[in-house]
Amino acid sequence: MLHITNGDNAVALMHEAGLSGEYLPWRDILHEGPVPAGLDLSELSEVRARFIADCGWGGYTDVLAEFRHRDARLIRCLQDEEVVLWFEHDLYDQLQILQILDWLAVHAPEKTRLSLICIAEHPEVDSFHGLADLLPHHMGPLLEQRSPLTRNQVALASAGWRAFGSADPRDVEGFLRLDTAVLPFLAPALRRHLEEFPGLGDGLSRTQRTILEVLAAGPCNPIALFRRAQAREPARFMGDWPFWRHLQQLSRGPAPLVRTDQGPDSRFPPRSHTDKALQGLTVRLTAAGKAALEGRLDHTVANGIDRWLGGVHLTPDSLWRWDERHARLMSPGALS
Repeated sequence: MLHITNGDNAVALMHEAGLSGEYLPWRDILHEGPVPAGLDLSELSEVRARFIADCGWGGYTDVLAEFRHRDARLIRCLQDEEVVLWFEHDLYDQLQILQILDWLAVHAPEKTRLSLICIAEHPEVDSFHGLADLLPHHMGPLLEQRSPLTRNQVALASAGWRAFGSADPRDVEGFLRLDTAVLPFLAPALRRHLEEFPGLGDGLSRTQRTILEVLAAGPCNPIALFRRAQAREPARFMGDWPFWRHLQQLSRGPAPLVRTDQGPDSRFPPRSHTDKALQGLTVRLTAAGKAALEGRLDHTVANGIDRWLGGVHLTPDSLWRWDERHARLMSPGALS
């Protein structure tokens, strides 16, 4: 039996619970950076490894080697009696489910049973945000309650993966008009993905806007800022290093929206997850940040944009916008 899950915390729980089988953490932050359609698993791993290395989250060679090891184990799953997917309801996990199920849809294992565990709550956890909130004694009962994956679920996931990787984000909107009930957490997750497109008027993604809203209440250090921003997410999906990347981008450009005591030389991401320098930093809203928050400054116009969301490369010449009021995307041509 192969257990595929969203990261090392869940794997540690499985080890402690003594679940039989092998464990495969799916380490990739697919909601950040390029995920263009039309690439096979190996080709996409190269693209993702380059992006992660460019972000400073690891060396290219090491990250690619990890992906190659992961991919090889996934390919060998066709020899396993059963593959169990352990995931949760947020955007981070839902995108990983799409990628894995799309691969399985293409390779269609005939003898391997496919099962899914995907939860948004647990009766013994008051404030559930993810599998890492569970205790080892929760894992065995969850495994017993796993559900066989159906052809409809696999086909829907494959269609969702193609839409996410499309260069036209309206394909995600089109996908969301389908009946997605067989994967009940997928539609809310993909809607949250669309909210990362720059907003009309202020040019801010939802994550960026949340950061500014937290800072509008007063300066704070990056760690407190991260926790307060994440507390505003109904389904928390972002880790700290992607959050530091957002913070660094907001502190750069001709009109920085935030600043720290160290000015533009602040280091994000930190050198390690326990970097004490973060504890001593204070992040503040700038006048430009206040103007953006009030809709008097367009962040993308003032500071430019070069960001990938799935298969969409956002640049000043190809700038899709999110119309929050009407909950829809606006194409570059519609804004000219």
